[in-house]
Amino acid sequence: LDQTFKATSQEATKLSLAFSRPPLTSAEDCRKLSEDVQNAILAVATVYYWLPKGQGTTLRKMVRDATTEVVEGMIQLTETILSAPLESLSQEQLISTGGVWEACEQVSNLPRDNQAAVASALAACLGVVKDALEEMERALVEGQDPYSDIMEDEELGFRGNRDTYWSEADRKLLSSCMGLMKASKACLKKVLGVVKAHGKADSPEQIAQLDDLADIANEISPSVDELALSMYPPMNQLAVRLNVS
Repeated sequence: LDQTFKATSQEATKLSLAFSRPPLTSAEDCRKLSEDVQNAILAVATVYYWLPKGQGTTLRKMVRDATTEVVEGMIQLTETILSAPLESLSQEQLISTGGVWEACEQVSNLPRDNQAAVASALAACLGVVKDALEEMERALVEGQDPYSDIMEDEELGFRGNRDTYWSEADRKLLSSCMGLMKASKACLKKVLGVVKAHGKADSPEQIAQLDDLADIANEISPSVDELALSMYPPMNQLAVRLNVS
């Protein structure tokens, strides 16, 4: 995979240079460039398909995403060259070429087995939960009732715009929600630590168990995110309770 990504990066450079300035590349050279680009992309896709599914779905998904990014980057570069007049190297062409290079360089960061892949997936989920928790903690500090010094209207029975702050009842529910978010963070952190220290990908059973952990973690982080979004004022307590469940 490393070799095919490097070859694709080189073909992107050759393609971009060939169409960076006049005169127009000959039909024969265009055909040769096209064949080389196509062969490089086919090689990338072939190596991805060689990766056995038994090595883990989490690992395979990460390799697939990296492969897809390389293929899409080359498509974008080709479309940019086709749509731009051949006068000088355009900013769009430079950006597209850099995009292919960046996508190809990702291969060095890909996990080498399912244990490393699941650890990486868990770390990403933990990052989402941490961000959601920190955002809510900031909002709680900043989201004080801006109308606390104003008496309630005798006829309408409310102060100011309650869409912008939490009521006392809201804050009681918020404390429980924050506890749940903190528990999610602690759980993911502990599981990540155990996977890093003791996780193995030596047998089909171990690989499948790791994939199960990744699947569960992938449900936790968006659930925490949805919960956090439902907690902002004006709070719909029913929606919050549904997200808690």
